[in-house]
This record gives sequence, C-alpha cells and structure tokens, in this order.
Amino acid sequence: MASSHSWLDMGYGPRRFPGFRHALARFVVRWVVRPFFRLRVEGLERLPDGSSVACFNHLNWIDPIVILAALPADPPVYFFGPKERDMYAGPKNRLMRWAGNAVAYGTDRRDMVQAVRRVEALMESRAMLAIAGEGRIHVGEAGIRSLSDGPAVFALRSHVPIVPVAINGTSWLGFGRQIRVRIGEPISTAGLDRRADAARVTAEVRERLGDLVADFPELPPPGPAWRRITEMFNDWPEGARPEVTPAQ
Repeated sequence: MASSHSWLDMGYGPRRFPGFRHALARFVVRWVVRPFFRLRVEGLERLPDGSSVACFNHLNWIDPIVILAALPADPPVYFFGPKERDMYAGPKNRLMRWAGNAVAYGTDRRDMVQAVRRVEALMESRAMLAIAGEGRIHVGEAGIRSLSDGPAVFALRSHVPIVPVAINGTSWLGFGRQIRVRIGEPISTAGLDRRADAARVTAEVRERLGDLVADFPELPPPGPAWRRITEMFNDWPEGARPEVTPAQ
C-alpha cells in the first residue's frame, strides 16, 4: 500500500542543508565519544575542500559515531545506509532519521535509483558521504575485507575525490581506550569513467586502507560490562562474533 509520506518524511534521505538536528547530533556524539575514549585523529589536513566520498572500514556499530566525532563540521557528513525501507523501524533507524544524516535505501531498483539521486544532490551541495565499503562489520584491527564498488561508483558519478578513512580501536570498546581515525590521501576521480575505472579505484582504496590500519594491534577483550556495550548493536552475519584469524 502506498504511503502518504514523502521519501524525506520516511527518512529515506538526508536533509539537504544541515540544521539544528544535524548540529545537535554532532554535539551529542562528541559528548559520547571524547569523555569515554581517547580519540586520536590523524590527517585532517588531507580532507578535500568540498564534496567527497569517504570509504571507511567497519569494526563496530559505533564507527559512524566515531566518524562524526572525529571529522569537522564543514563539510557536513552524511552516511550511506542503512539498508532499510522504513526508517521508523528500530531505535537506530529512528535516531538516524531524526538527525537527517543518513541516505537509507531499499532492495528494489526504484529505491536504489532514488538513493543515487539523493547522493548526487548531496555532492552538489558540498557534503561528504561516508560509506562502509566492506558492507558489514568484521573482526581484525589490521585487516580489510573486500570492498564493494559502491563508494568508487558514487565518487566517479559526481567526479569528486574518494577519501580512505581508517578506524582502529573499536573492535573491543573500553573506558579510556584509544580510538584512532586516520585519513588517507584522497584519490582523484577527475577524467575517470565510472564503468571502466570503478574496479581499479576500489582496489586502490582497499590498498590504502590496508596500509592505514596495518600497524594497529589486536585488542584484548574488556570486562563484562564493556563487552556488552561493544556488542550492543552489532549484527554479525555469522550469528555470533567470530574469532580473529590471520586471514582477516
């Protein structure tokens, strides 16, 4: 049955111009992250002055919150996802819908076409789109899973740089533990074709992300309370948290 809500009302897309809710969300996440963790941000000077696509690795549900806390307010940061048609379903979705900083998408072709249009509108309005290129959380602080071509395709469609953003220290959360965000050198998409060059750009992003995370050690599990917080919203495709193996 068709809904009377517009795609914006349903939370399908972000507010094009960040306002009070967007600013409040950034304030809240900084209040959440900085008092409890030692947040270290490296490479802010590498951020492009204008629209870009940020491809980040994904270790924990808190990673988008860490990115909001680590990056400057300008340009505003939006996130591609979650993969939901109804942003009223679930507390995380309702929060992202309220903040207006998520580009949600469904599974059918029409939903994806709408999502692409929303991304293009953001790129025209001088924003950063952050995407978890691995498409899922994983274990292994020093490893990067295969990336989808999505981040590269979005960057290539709008001819904006793609920025590798590496997050470390979130695989196990603990009070006072260091969380590091490293921003890599942007990859230019000028003069490239989204069909011919997407795979090559994706491979380059993965290589750079791998270099950025390679020196971070595996973390020991914290006490029971912080273990529960770590896994609070994690959705493991395996059904439970897997063990770290040398291949990951």
